[in-house]
Amino acid sequence: MYKAASSSSSILRAVTSSRSATLFSFRSSFSSSLRSPSLIRCSFATSLPRLNHSKPFPLRFSSQIRAISPVLDRLQRTFSSMASEHPFKGIFTTLPKPGGGEFGKFYSLPALNDPRIDKLPYSIRILLESAIRNCDNFQVKKEDVEKIIDWENTAPKQVEIPFKPARVLLQDFTGVPAVVDLACMRDAMNKLGSDSNKINPLVPVDLVIDHSVQVDVARSENAVQANMELEFKRNKERFAFLKWGSTAFQNMLVVPPGSGIVHQVNLEYLGRVVFNTNGLLYPDSVVGTDSHTTMIDGLGVAGWGVGGIEAEATMLGQPMSMVLPGVVGFNLSGKLPNGVTATDLVLTVTQILRKHGVVGKFVEFYGDGMSELSLADRATIANMSPEYGATMGFFPVDHVTLQYLKLTGRSDETVAMIEAYLRANNMFVDYNEPQKECVYSSYLELNLDSVEPCISGPKRPHDRVPLKEMKADWHSCLDSKVGFKGFAIPKEVQEKVVKFSFNGQPAELKHGSVVIAAITSCTNTSNPSVMLGAALVAKKACELGLLVKPWTKTSLAPGSGVVTKYLLKSGLQKYLDQQGFNIVGYGCTTCIGNSGEIDESVGAAITENDIVAAAVLSGNRNFEGRVHPLTRANYLASPPLVVAYALAGTVDIDFEKEPIGKDKNGKDVFLRDIWPTTEEIAQVVQSSVLPDMFRATYESITKGNPMWNQLSVPENTLYSWDPNSTYVHEPPYFKDMTMDPPGPHSVKDAYCLLNLGDSITTDHISPAGSIHKDSPAAKFLLERGVDRRDFNSYGSRRGNDEIMARGTFANIRLVNKLLNGEVGPKTVHIPTGEKLSVFDAAMRYKAAGETTIILAGAEYGSGSSRDWAAKGPMLQGVKAVISKSFERIHRSNLVGMGIIPLCFKSGEDADTLGLTGEERYTIHLPTDISQIRPGQDVTVTTDSGKSFTCTVRFDTEVELAYFNHGGILPYVIRNLSKQ
Repeated sequence: MYKAASSSSSILRAVTSSRSATLFSFRSSFSSSLRSPSLIRCSFATSLPRLNHSKPFPLRFSSQIRAISPVLDRLQRTFSSMASEHPFKGIFTTLPKPGGGEFGKFYSLPALNDPRIDKLPYSIRILLESAIRNCDNFQVKKEDVEKIIDWENTAPKQVEIPFKPARVLLQDFTGVPAVVDLACMRDAMNKLGSDSNKINPLVPVDLVIDHSVQVDVARSENAVQANMELEFKRNKERFAFLKWGSTAFQNMLVVPPGSGIVHQVNLEYLGRVVFNTNGLLYPDSVVGTDSHTTMIDGLGVAGWGVGGIEAEATMLGQPMSMVLPGVVGFNLSGKLPNGVTATDLVLTVTQILRKHGVVGKFVEFYGDGMSELSLADRATIANMSPEYGATMGFFPVDHVTLQYLKLTGRSDETVAMIEAYLRANNMFVDYNEPQKECVYSSYLELNLDSVEPCISGPKRPHDRVPLKEMKADWHSCLDSKVGFKGFAIPKEVQEKVVKFSFNGQPAELKHGSVVIAAITSCTNTSNPSVMLGAALVAKKACELGLLVKPWTKTSLAPGSGVVTKYLLKSGLQKYLDQQGFNIVGYGCTTCIGNSGEIDESVGAAITENDIVAAAVLSGNRNFEGRVHPLTRANYLASPPLVVAYALAGTVDIDFEKEPIGKDKNGKDVFLRDIWPTTEEIAQVVQSSVLPDMFRATYESITKGNPMWNQLSVPENTLYSWDPNSTYVHEPPYFKDMTMDPPGPHSVKDAYCLLNLGDSITTDHISPAGSIHKDSPAAKFLLERGVDRRDFNSYGSRRGNDEIMARGTFANIRLVNKLLNGEVGPKTVHIPTGEKLSVFDAAMRYKAAGETTIILAGAEYGSGSSRDWAAKGPMLQGVKAVISKSFERIHRSNLVGMGIIPLCFKSGEDADTLGLTGEERYTIHLPTDISQIRPGQDVTVTTDSGKSFTCTVRFDTEVELAYFNHGGILPYVIRNLSKQ
């Protein structure tokens, strides 16, 4: 079989290298075809037609297709012969079209005639269909199918199953390191004497470049073009590398910069809901290297975030090993009150689910209230799954979904196929029919009538504050000791006012002053109701003569060009412009830390007077140091509230009792005076959001843009590394690698690099934002002639391991107990007692041949699914992390990089055990992999005489195999080399 696939590779490369410089995509999934009685899963299409696989291939490539057709014929005959051996061939059936003909063939769940399936949550049915379709009794076994069918009994037992998602989703911050790793793996295969072209994605990979937009220019009509030019100037090398990847690797689609935010593009354009690949029908499912991949769950597509390392293995045909999850059923009833937004709802849901405890679980929404939620509202709730801790927040497909698919330009034929398939396979919810009760692991309910306006902050997304309590909560935060809800500002200075000059005019700041107000983030920019609601607030404010203070940095970053089209059609964009909310670009901005610089005069007023300045953003993340180094208070709010707080100029306000400002006649204006009704918003949405807008937007995306199209890239399939590059560098992961796995590594007499508390996020471990001028990464760049203004962000430098290792634990808000209260990215080198940057201390340990571990509290690694939060510690020499608990994705990433995750026993932590971090630690783990079991207990001893028991968080046998090989990528390379 491999010879057949290999023999076609040179012709396939000829096809891909001849394509245009924008979005031509080659889709080939040989491994999936091995388990399918369909034709070989190949699709040739330009970007837009590729989403409808029945479209003809462009005529200009017909000669290349004819050249490889004999190869495809041979492969098809082989696959057809293998089809008869499929364990579930008996339920492989045809889906007829109503008017005659057929949509295609599919594996029918009802044909199993098993009553247990009717009670399964809809999200579990997607896992079941995937297991059946991919069952080969090797990677996926019949026993795995039975485990899923028997979910009600097996899920509580934490059983392991394999899952093969239909595609992989990347953004550029994670896409660059992913392509770097793939290129390195090709080099490693080459050095081992194996065929390097075995390193090719076997499932579709969609990569959207959206994380590079810095808000350098704001409050300007020319902001979009100015920021785009700066973006390309800074990131030209990264973009060219990604463009090379789209030609060097099969199955990889790259959406150029300036197109939108990855999750909104996924929702409006890339999401298939149901694949039709050469006549084989199956549900769309996706794993992405961004934790908010869950947004697609609102469309009824099963999707969630994984680490970049795990995603790379998935691309290369490895099944994901996962614990069969419990599913929380969340019953929604009633209707949102007038004036309450989807953002208010999602912040409420986040708090409820966080309290319930849903880590590692699916949440599935159902109930009478579903009909009152638009698809965009559902996507908002699904988007924040990471914030409430769930793997997914899933909304099964119903009539609302179908209406949205038509609104966003999907063809009637495609929508008809989707509905017919899902109905035939019992995956469609029709609320006009009697409902069969699904069984859930636990149950929650919420009456939408009870939801009230709210925001979240100042440091965590699940710290919800009802709007009516905000002023009191703010003063409580000023009073309280430093923590998630405290700043410890002395009473006598809480009311001080700092006066300064801003561009020649008098200005002032105080604690709580809003210096950043951003309408941003996939969470909200995909929702026309809140976007147009914000525009109506701006309009009403303009009409009354209210304006945002000029020293507040305001910005609007739509998630796609569709937003601009409906804001212009509604006639409301001009009012946002008047308030300073000019469009700054299309991508992920303030929410990821791409806020750009605050004016120097504002920054000086903050730092010189120790002002607790505030940012208000319509995002999903507000962890310390993420939004901007100078905003200690960061609040998540709906877009209309972002405008309202910008107008007020402070978060220290009671909107019910205090005016936002005064109108032209000196009369007090309250929030209620400028707040639109639900009916007002609905009318504007109805008249302004049209299907043609979506079609036009995504047709233009396929053409790229002039700056992208002018990028030239080499045609070779092995990357030529530039040792002087500060953006793309060959990492040492596979240096001196041999075909023999190294086996489990021991941890003996290790020093503690860091002693950390609770809720250490991936932003603390591996920041994505600006590079501090005094950091090891800054020193590295300056030594290589990079000017400070060209540092860019850590996120943009993720293709360079030397910078990212230096940026690990470089967050200026990091609290390390070894420093006895001092805040910052430093630690104590235990042997000498010197205070050093974390990187310098780690390198000193490595140079001396010493290993290190990290002590941590609960929820270690929460936040973004950031693989560098595992890669960085590995490069610093960290061998194990001992914590009270781990965030799901981060634990997986640690395993993927060969770092041992251990959990203290319940009720214990470093403090209760009397551990200071100054001890040396030995982890008594067997050196024979066969003697290690998933979840087993091990003893940890210290040189001070203390001994305690931990649970090893290798959760599956597959994870033990990864550990034995030194990580998931070496495991994949060795397996592929043997094929």
